[in-house]
Amino acid sequence: MTRRQPEACRSMEELRVEIDRLDRELVRLLAERSRYIARAVALKSREGLPARIDERVEAVVVNVRREAERQGLDANLADKLWRAMMDEFIAYEEKRLHRK
Repeated sequence: MTRRQPEACRSMEELRVEIDRLDRELVRLLAERSRYIARAVALKSREGLPARIDERVEAVVVNVRREAERQGLDANLADKLWRAMMDEFIAYEEKRLHRK
């Protein structure tokens, strides 16, 4: 499928096709990230680490904000999205770590 740049979209239908394509890609990337989080559970369990490591959370946010600014995305939006996502992944880790 040919990708169109936003300015090349001549109708809402064309624009929605591209947004849907991006949504599928974002879901694919989140699923890949989830697999790494699942692996983190095993490693944290083995190493005796907690699910939430505040220093790591803040380092991730700093990196994401920097990349958002570089890419022209509102850094505050990226910050909110990543914190929400990380909270969900950390809750997943906590459930798995406490089962063991």
